[in-house]
Amino acid sequence: MVLSTLEELSLATDVLVVGGGMAGAWAATSAAEAGAKVVLVDKGYCGTSGVTAAAGPGHWWVPPDPPAARDAAVANRVTSGLGLGEADWMYRVLDQTWRTLPTLARHYKFGVDDEGRVNYRAVRGPEYMRALRQQVLSHGVTILDHSPVLELLARSDGSIGGVRGQRRQDGGRAYRIEAGAVVLAAGGTSFLSHLLGSRTNTGDGYLMAAEAGAEMSGMEFTAAYTIAPAHSTMTRSMAYSFATYYDADGRELDIPFGPDQTIRLARALQRGPVYCSLHRLPDDIKARMHTISPNVPLVFDRWGIDPYRDRFEVTLHNDGTIRGIGGVRVHDVDGRTSVPGLFVAGDNASREKVAGAISGGGNVNSAWALSSGVFAGRAAARLARSAKRSGGRLRPLGRVGREPRRVAKTVDLAALRDGVRAEMHPFEKSLFRTGQGLAVSARVLEEFWTELADHADTGTIASRETAALLATARWSVATAAARKESRGLHRREDFPSRDSGLAVRLLSGGLDQIWVAADGAPVDAKSGQLEAAS
Repeated sequence: MVLSTLEELSLATDVLVVGGGMAGAWAATSAAEAGAKVVLVDKGYCGTSGVTAAAGPGHWWVPPDPPAARDAAVANRVTSGLGLGEADWMYRVLDQTWRTLPTLARHYKFGVDDEGRVNYRAVRGPEYMRALRQQVLSHGVTILDHSPVLELLARSDGSIGGVRGQRRQDGGRAYRIEAGAVVLAAGGTSFLSHLLGSRTNTGDGYLMAAEAGAEMSGMEFTAAYTIAPAHSTMTRSMAYSFATYYDADGRELDIPFGPDQTIRLARALQRGPVYCSLHRLPDDIKARMHTISPNVPLVFDRWGIDPYRDRFEVTLHNDGTIRGIGGVRVHDVDGRTSVPGLFVAGDNASREKVAGAISGGGNVNSAWALSSGVFAGRAAARLARSAKRSGGRLRPLGRVGREPRRVAKTVDLAALRDGVRAEMHPFEKSLFRTGQGLAVSARVLEEFWTELADHADTGTIASRETAALLATARWSVATAAARKESRGLHRREDFPSRDSGLAVRLLSGGLDQIWVAADGAPVDAKSGQLEAAS
């Protein structure tokens, strides 16, 4: 990449939002509504980048009356969350989503249900994100598109006071933004899988938060696999609730819809090709598929396949923390982290207290992205009003991929990225885990990390993305090794049952030295081993 010779762009704002997906757009809106001056920076183009723009997301949508309905929804989620969810957080997310989503009506035309009532719950992803961009701009927010953040900046007291990054469309022109508070809404990562819309989601927010001293939580819950037609990126799975599966010889497979479907399908795929038919899909859903999820039938239309009659080959893609639940530890529902001045929202934050140990799917995840964005934006605006300005004296926190620990030399970033995929995607390594397999993955990833940390000095977007992918993979493997049980998205072949003593959230962190500890327990700095919660 040829770097720009232009002078560094320097800006100042009250609240800086990193990421222009659903959570980032709602965070920018709520911060501006609270009276803050807001800048939003996006690695791509706010309104089209990220996984929401390619989806047809529904929201966790439960009316406040009768109260028993919400009580039942929360109770069900607490139970299915297997000990890691918290009812109070769920109620707050449900309430915020219910009150906030309809306010987008000035920019988005909501559909109606069969009885003629406005349907706020389900939205059309491309139009939804376009409307969110319009809403953000209508509040006077400054948007810097195609402007990846490379590192956070800290004040002398350790609080976060801004970022540095590059402007892709200015030939890599550097920029620096000083802010009273920063909201990281840069998304999660699928470890470069084929989840549609996830190409820019490389875990950048996790890396930057860790460099500032924040902890991760729930990083073992990354084995969220989603079905898709083979040789495609179309991981929109609603229709597969009615799927029938067959092996290569045409024999029907016993893979019913339910919590074990992914496991059964993965086992079948390990034996050979698997084919699918959607002939059982109800007629009313077939008739609306082009409206509900227009990208889904598009794949079949291009291939000349009638999925309601013909059989087609399928596969599973790993969605990592995007449909999984790990992320930066959130200290309160307002998105505060352990680092002053730093907030997180959406996939950048751990969803454990809302989703539990299982995937939030589309509805809980969407409600969390919206509500956590609103909460974090408001809280950041409140803090920014009282934050002390640094007077330009800010310390850069970026490390790996920017300054080599040893001798600088060329590092094959593409090979390191392929190495991450090779450790995080195969079923036998990520879905069906064993202590022995995790130990091997840990060694491989440590070698990659050492290579990057010791020698990479480019400071480019690619080197920082690679560092983020490696750091995230290492936290995932380390926490999976520490959780010696099977719970929700995390499965251990050598520990197939749940351990009641492990109904706790596992924290992780560190860069050169990874640590794991139970929430509320001290970290053993020497061994790095999991300690019991107090």
